[in-house]
Amino acid sequence: MKPAMPSVAAQLVELYPVLQHFEYAHLPPNLRAISAQFHDLAWSTANNRPNDPEVTKCLDKLLEAKDCAVRAERVGVRKAGA
Repeated sequence: MKPAMPSVAAQLVELYPVLQHFEYAHLPPNLRAISAQFHDLAWSTANNRPNDPEVTKCLDKLLEAKDCAVRAERVGVRKAGA
């Protein structure tokens, strides 16, 4: 019996481990909405250009941008509730 082939998602995470940081299901709805957009762009980028060093740079910067957007939303929510 042949071993099962890893899924495309598993192969991409192996190539680009940073993809695991774009998960968003655990977030509250307001942050999930923001993070989902970055998740979709990250996965689309990785899927369309597999094994490209420039994609690694792109994903790192995209993660940084996502983190900034999430923090901005959290700060905005805190200020609105103050």
